[in-house]
Amino acid sequence: MEFQTNPELNLAREFIESTNRNVFLTGKAGTGKTTFLHNLKATLPKRMVVVAPTGVAAINAGGVTIHSFFQLPFGPILPGAGSQDNRSAHRFSRQKIDIIRTLDLLVIDEISMVRSDLLDGIDEVLRRYRRSSLPFGGVQLLMIGDLQQLAPVVKDEDWALLRPHFDSAFFFGSRALQKTNYVSIELKQIFRQQDDSFITVLNKIRDNKLDEQGINLLNQSHRPEIIQGDAEGYITLTTHNFQARKINDARLQKLPGDSHKFKAKVEGNFPESNFPTEGDLVLKTGAQVMFVKNDPSPEKLYYNGKIGKITGFTNDSIFVKCPGDYEAIEVKTDRWDNARYKIDEETKEIQEEIEGTFTQYPLKTAWAITIHKSQGLTFEKAIIDANAAFAHGQVYVALSRCKSLEGLVLTKPLDVRALKTDAEVTGFTKKVEEEPADAATLDVAKKDYRLTILREMFSMISLESQLSYSLRVVYENKGAVQDELPVLLGNMKTLVTSEMRPVAEKFFSQVNRLMQENPDTDNNDHLQDRIKKACHWFHEKMAAGLVVPFGELKIETDNKAVRKSLKQAFDRLGTELMVRAFAFEACKSGFSVETYLKAKAKGALEKVKQPKAKSTVTNNVKVEHPELYARLKQWRDDQAEELDRDVYMILQIKSMKHIANTLPGSLKDMKKIHGFGKAKLEQFGKEVLEIVFDYCKDKGIETSSGNIDPFEMPAPKKKKEKVDTKKVTFDLFKKGKSVDEIAEERSLKDTTIFRHLGHFVGLGEVNVFQIVSAEKVKKVAAWIRENAPESMTSVKEQFGDEVSWEEIRLIQHHMAFQKKEGVS
Repeated sequence: MEFQTNPELNLAREFIESTNRNVFLTGKAGTGKTTFLHNLKATLPKRMVVVAPTGVAAINAGGVTIHSFFQLPFGPILPGAGSQDNRSAHRFSRQKIDIIRTLDLLVIDEISMVRSDLLDGIDEVLRRYRRSSLPFGGVQLLMIGDLQQLAPVVKDEDWALLRPHFDSAFFFGSRALQKTNYVSIELKQIFRQQDDSFITVLNKIRDNKLDEQGINLLNQSHRPEIIQGDAEGYITLTTHNFQARKINDARLQKLPGDSHKFKAKVEGNFPESNFPTEGDLVLKTGAQVMFVKNDPSPEKLYYNGKIGKITGFTNDSIFVKCPGDYEAIEVKTDRWDNARYKIDEETKEIQEEIEGTFTQYPLKTAWAITIHKSQGLTFEKAIIDANAAFAHGQVYVALSRCKSLEGLVLTKPLDVRALKTDAEVTGFTKKVEEEPADAATLDVAKKDYRLTILREMFSMISLESQLSYSLRVVYENKGAVQDELPVLLGNMKTLVTSEMRPVAEKFFSQVNRLMQENPDTDNNDHLQDRIKKACHWFHEKMAAGLVVPFGELKIETDNKAVRKSLKQAFDRLGTELMVRAFAFEACKSGFSVETYLKAKAKGALEKVKQPKAKSTVTNNVKVEHPELYARLKQWRDDQAEELDRDVYMILQIKSMKHIANTLPGSLKDMKKIHGFGKAKLEQFGKEVLEIVFDYCKDKGIETSSGNIDPFEMPAPKKKKEKVDTKKVTFDLFKKGKSVDEIAEERSLKDTTIFRHLGHFVGLGEVNVFQIVSAEKVKKVAAWIRENAPESMTSVKEQFGDEVSWEEIRLIQHHMAFQKKEGVS
């Protein structure tokens, strides 16, 4: 399939490679959508990830499942639920977050099976981790699929929850997608069928326009003599798994001779639901089989969906004779890979890493297969019970698997009522046909994309924003950090605001004007010259005024919360600096979209030199005795290095300031210093006190500790008797007080009271039915026993708002007590 001879494929490729517009790529069965995707994966310069709604679809597309990559639940995803429930956040590895942050293109194969709420769930994850308010975090989407084929699975109870938020369960009902100006491209050239009359009938079914002439033509394929005979070389397409399994098992059992069992070799992580054929494959000589993979050899002797008959076995081969072939094909075991995405440490490119493998003969018994599993396959001969179709698109999928009318057999004459269509799909498809993307739209999109990239590259807004955010964090915690930090950050912000931003705004006006004259940036010499000079100027300013000072910043704080906030702020600022520095450096020799995208990704992944959590500056510390503060600090830094600890673990800033202001004269006085408990006094008290005494002696300052030994450890305070807080709650509950009343009386949260009572439910001292209704307990306990969930999260996902987290914990304590007592 050559792009040059297919205008729609060429247009699709141009939109994906040269613009940032989201693309819906559709087309009738057999138009080459899957082949196009494999070609794109091999040649596109953008950083891309491929996902699909099912495991088998993901394996076939060479990608991963939507749910595994984005860690989304299988149930309904209501708008805003992702931002309120951060359960998935801690499960994302740094590698996964880096992939998402640097992603250019997300490909979603088999989009017809993706629900609108799932697409919005993807949007929420992308926006969260890319810290962007743009739909899908600014990532370009390529959605591949045919809406006239298999539809998303939506239970009635799920749709009852989703209906108030979405105008359709299909992907085009996604609220995020509706905010984008996506283009639709329909592939017209059909490669699977060459029979014009059959193609015409299929198109009429697809468009819900099948007439009497078309029905009569199809019903000529009702040939009972073939069904009642041997049906040699035919495969039956069924609507349900059990039907296909029953036919295959019965036909295999009828064959004479011994069975041969082949056990698959599974290594690493390869879920059983993704197996392309049986893990334990049972075959006989004479069995009708289907190849489930394309031949990887240069001879290309078989393809996915080719039907044949087993003629024999050897120790490591199976021989299959296919209709039309002169001799049997010798079939060896083949391997399927289950991949995950990773970032190459050296190149920083997104790569696939093999997580698990499945090795088996690429065959399966093939007297029958489900319509669902036949999607994407091509058959020479097929038997179809079209009247049994129960879902939108099934008849079209089944019929379009056949290459010709000659190879099609209907079990019964076609009843037009079996042609289930969906008004939403019909309306959307009509809109796609009426508003096709064209070359003019492409030219505008190309120009807009280049302008967007250049604006992103030279706009100082996001850099100013990150500097402002860092300054705000510093000012909000000014008492916990050194005084010079806001000054240094302020100088950096002044450089950006007063010098770099005005130049950038003036330069972009020139860019805009030059692109109006010639929007082809690659061949606009004047524009390229201006960009090169601008990149040189901005790169020098960035290096000298921002990158170097940022790396030399020193941070000193003992407050863990402040340290965490500062780290987050400086992480963001550092990434912003690296992205710009790499982009300006790369484009000093010329601008192109590919050059910019690669530099941007590398900059985002560059390990930023973080400001050090140690400072040598003490001149600006405001204390009564700054020289003493400097001595204490030097001693602290030396101790930290010797003991390999963080400086705040030795002596906190607040403690040093307190000592430098009050000059304690004994360990008893030291105990009043912030941060000096018993352990700190025993470990460092004498050394610190000696530093104070030495300083006072040098400065001629009198110190007095009275008649006591200054190095005598103060007597410990008498400990208060520890109260069993759970028992206090238990006693109040026994008095008949409710959870809310106990929480109010004890000034504790409801969740704490529930936890206390859960302890006694587990001991059998509190009856769970006093707190949770018997109906809930029975329902939840039964589900837990039946499904054995690994975590409470699974239970919560099953019951939603019907059962609270606290009630689940109480029921689990109750079940644990019953198990201990031997009660079922």
